[in-house]
Amino acid sequence: MDIFWIIMAAVGLVLVVAAVTIVVGRRRALPPAPPAAELLAEPSTEVSEPVVESVPEASAEPAVVPLESPEAPASRLSRLRRRLSASNNPFARGLLGLLAADRLDAEAWEDLEATLITSDLGVGPTDELITALRRETAIDGVGDPAKARDVLRNELLKLIGTDSDRSLRVTGADGKPGVVLVVGVNGTGKTTTIGKLSRVLVADGHTVLLAAADTFRAAAADQLQTWGSRVGVRVIRGPEGGDPASVAHDAVAAGIAEGVDVVVVDTAGRLHTKTGLMDELGKIKRVIDRLAPVTEVLLVIDATTGQNGLAQARVFAEVVDVTGIVLSKLDGSAKGGIVVPVQRELGVPVKLIGLGEGADDLAPFDAEGFVDALLGES
Repeated sequence: MDIFWIIMAAVGLVLVVAAVTIVVGRRRALPPAPPAAELLAEPSTEVSEPVVESVPEASAEPAVVPLESPEAPASRLSRLRRRLSASNNPFARGLLGLLAADRLDAEAWEDLEATLITSDLGVGPTDELITALRRETAIDGVGDPAKARDVLRNELLKLIGTDSDRSLRVTGADGKPGVVLVVGVNGTGKTTTIGKLSRVLVADGHTVLLAAADTFRAAAADQLQTWGSRVGVRVIRGPEGGDPASVAHDAVAAGIAEGVDVVVVDTAGRLHTKTGLMDELGKIKRVIDRLAPVTEVLLVIDATTGQNGLAQARVFAEVVDVTGIVLSKLDGSAKGGIVVPVQRELGVPVKLIGLGEGADDLAPFDAEGFVDALLGES
């Protein structure tokens, strides 16, 4: 019995030693316990940042976008003349058909008359031109094409007028800027024309400020901002749907304070049949005049609308004192004869013509250059 208990005691001792060994091994494997102060502290909320490779520090200054240099008005005239060539313009084709005829019988004169009328020259000017051409050709004949061309050129120049002052009035008085108010109905390309006009003025060496007073069309101010940024011209704008007269006032006031040369004011492309909106246009002009006189009021007319543009001209002339006309879109799809009746309707000259979609496709109107382009002369 003594041997049995001795064996059992030995076995128990071995088991105890084994258990102690296991416990000690596990404690060594665990990380050391934090101090009591750390156990009482609140858990940290900091998030460790990921380790990244060192990269060169980026410049804090935004990239400088180089300003565009608009084409000088004088140089663009020769390029734009080609847009009025006889191959692209129905008015020119009708006129040159006269020079190509072997003889001019009654039918030829009737065809020429119809062509001129459909080219938006108007009934009155067409009668004058036909009468003058028949008189001159009866005297000298049409056997000499060069002579016939000279006759035609002279008569066209008489209709269009060569002694009109077509310069833009952009110089203010008493140190104040010149103020150009641009008006026109929806769809004539008015805001685009203003953007192109700013390029013409910058190319002439003027400092310019634009007023986005078309607050009714959401994209109008953004469109003007884009045009201005391309040539370094600042745009004054107001809240969408705000008071257009207030925007125009702020822009002219800023122009006076900054000493700029010209302030160009955009207006909503209001329909000429909306009396209330037309009255608002008159209000804009009166508000501007309190700060600085409006030196130029340009009416933008879409040349492709033809005789309908005359109706627009009449109503605008009743509201504001229009001093000049801009014929936009006077390219291959237009009928160039509209130049004559629109000038007669308002008694003011065409001062600018737009002949394409390019940024510099706006040029001062020159009567002799216009007629020579129609007749295919360089």
